[in-house]
Amino acid sequence: MASKEQREQFKLYKEDVERRGKQFYPYAMFHDTIMSFVVVSVIAALAAVWYFTAEETAGEAGVLGPRYAEPADPATTSFVPRPDWYFYFLFYLLRIFKWPESVILGTVGIPTILMMLLFALPFLDRRRERRIVRRPVAVVVALMVIASMGILTYKGATAEEPSATSGEALLVGNDMPTDDEQVVAGADLFAKVGCLNCHAYGSQGADGPGPDVSEVGDQGKGEEYWVQWIRNPQSLKPGTSMPAFPNLTDEQLQNLAVFLEASKSGGGGG
Repeated sequence: MASKEQREQFKLYKEDVERRGKQFYPYAMFHDTIMSFVVVSVIAALAAVWYFTAEETAGEAGVLGPRYAEPADPATTSFVPRPDWYFYFLFYLLRIFKWPESVILGTVGIPTILMMLLFALPFLDRRRERRIVRRPVAVVVALMVIASMGILTYKGATAEEPSATSGEALLVGNDMPTDDEQVVAGADLFAKVGCLNCHAYGSQGADGPGPDVSEVGDQGKGEEYWVQWIRNPQSLKPGTSMPAFPNLTDEQLQNLAVFLEASKSGGGGG
């Protein structure tokens, strides 16, 4: 138990601090120094964990990711771009607002509103109370923001690909049946490996530089042709801008070929 004299001294000290404030040196400087040391120590520890747990081989990830990435291939169209981990929450936010009309909300609307609220916070909340138990609303809001960012970061880190287009969505959008597993597998692969970056399929994909392949099955070229075309287009049409996909397995190539051959006018897949 503190004595009466100690309590009086503490009361006088609090009144003096409230009236005059604390000096920057040594009080505030001490706090800044300790916090800076903690931050630098955490960064150094994470860097050490990343370096000593990752393998020398490119692409072999450790606890915090690979030490070296695979060499960049400027000709690939199957690369799935992903942001750095501290932008995963925004990355997944864009997956939520995936419709063209609502993308502006995820890219500009919500981040801008949150930034404006953050800048306006000192003007909106002028209370001098600093104890957490006396500020329940601020604490709840802060916890909700942290929890939301944490959940979105986790979902963004575990998301398989940024595209919301699936094989079934392609087939349904082109009035094709979805009961053939091989056709669905080929359509799903078509969406995942980057074909939609150059080709249009129904209402999905790009207008170029490749042609629209929604009804490419009407050409009647056969599945073997499409297997060879996807594996090595130069062997069939020298000088074409179509990139090769030599890393796809025979099964994947066959699924893609079945899907393309089934893509005919009027849907139906027949």
